[in-house]
Amino acid sequence: MSIIDEIEKEQIKEITRKRNVPKFNAGDSLKIHLIVLEGNRERIQVFEGLCIAKSNRGLNSTFTVRKISNGEGVERVFPLYSPLIEKFEVIRRGDVRRAKLYYLRDRSGKKARIAEKRVDKVSEDNGIESSTLEKKSETQKGEEIILNEKNKEKKSELKDINSKNKDDKKSEKKIDKPNKD
Repeated sequence: MSIIDEIEKEQIKEITRKRNVPKFNAGDSLKIHLIVLEGNRERIQVFEGLCIAKSNRGLNSTFTVRKISNGEGVERVFPLYSPLIEKFEVIRRGDVRRAKLYYLRDRSGKKARIAEKRVDKVSEDNGIESSTLEKKSETQKGEEIILNEKNKEKKSELKDINSKNKDDKKSEKKIDKPNKD
């Protein structure tokens, strides 16, 4: 590992200690709080839009955010580890299949919408859990097996009863018919 790589890693660690850099991808809606200097004054300006591209190059990583302002598309490229970014917010996660969403530049209105990624539950440690795939304890699994076996037994008993009823009906039909001899 070269000296430059080591220095970059140290700088990335310092910046991540000062401010949280959330994990996001192209298609996610972001709010970026920027520090803007106007003469002697310093204020925070929020840039809210859709992340259309992200390039990972260590300390030189950048991402592009696109928003529509007064009917005009505005794109801005931000360095991921810039000291002028105060904080990030991921508003919603987009469900896309591409890394670069440049095709959105040609679209407007409803055509430019991106579906939201479906997440059932989010735990405290930001691990994603699906409510449809809940883990079951061993006793619950055992109870399900017992219930399934009981259901199978009941079904077989019903089949036996139905077959007996059919046999009885056939014998009744034979008895009811008089002989023509």
